[in-house]
Amino acid sequence: MTGEKDVGPCVKRFAVLQLSGCSGCEVALLNAGEWIDQYRLVYMPLVVSSHNISHVDVLLVTGGIRTDEDLHNLRRAARYADQVVAVGTCAISGGISSLGDRDDVRELFLAQEERRLVPRLLPKCSPIDTAVDVDLYLPGCPPTPELFLAVLQISSDFEPGKTVCQECGRKKVADMRPKHLLGHQHGEVLPDICLINQGFLCVGTSTRGGCRALCTRPGHPCVGCRGPSDAFIEEGTEKWLNVIRRVFSKMTDIPDDELDEALRSPQLSMFLFQFSDYFDADRPPRKKEKVL
Repeated sequence: MTGEKDVGPCVKRFAVLQLSGCSGCEVALLNAGEWIDQYRLVYMPLVVSSHNISHVDVLLVTGGIRTDEDLHNLRRAARYADQVVAVGTCAISGGISSLGDRDDVRELFLAQEERRLVPRLLPKCSPIDTAVDVDLYLPGCPPTPELFLAVLQISSDFEPGKTVCQECGRKKVADMRPKHLLGHQHGEVLPDICLINQGFLCVGTSTRGGCRALCTRPGHPCVGCRGPSDAFIEEGTEKWLNVIRRVFSKMTDIPDDELDEALRSPQLSMFLFQFSDYFDADRPPRKKEKVL
């Protein structure tokens, strides 16, 4: 596939730059086929056999900056784009790669500066807005096909809910107050009843909507992959943690220390830790107007 299909002159050009990630976002984009007649995909290593990015209207960037090659490719590609969009958890917060910043692993790779054919690892995996200006953020792991259509302005009637909880549709009930948390793989999930009422650690009340509650509707607790809702983007870490605590205090009898331990567990760390990335003292805060 070359991406050089002859299309009309009004069709916009876009490219997908893949940094260090898993290609899950690319697969989600390919599932959103409605863009094919309105955009010309000129660069995407997963499917388009091209080696260079020329001028494009939109540059979608997936993956985090994990190597010096990532950093070089990102800065070079951003120069040719009218709009840069950070796509997915890895591009916005570093993702899985950022959890592997172990000192012993870094020392092993960084000590071998004369390595051949393998990019040199940087000290840590960084979100792309530490290197280039970002015009729009598209969080998710991966973003759904509908979200890709919205960011490419193909779905003009897209209206995301403020939170995942708002889009979920499960009912909150007053007569179910669990005393302890159930694990992610334990317990029978009742249909139509709020997962918090059933004792599951669901953070959909603080997570931004737009995914149509893809996980919670069939019974999987929200882990926050879409990042903070607008109410928390420009706030510090403690505010959204306190809101989650208040929600569970109102709806359950789960002890605070049990809840706090679970919120800081490995199962949630990749996504919940990114909430604080939106309010980082080392760089200007991300504005909610720039997050879809």
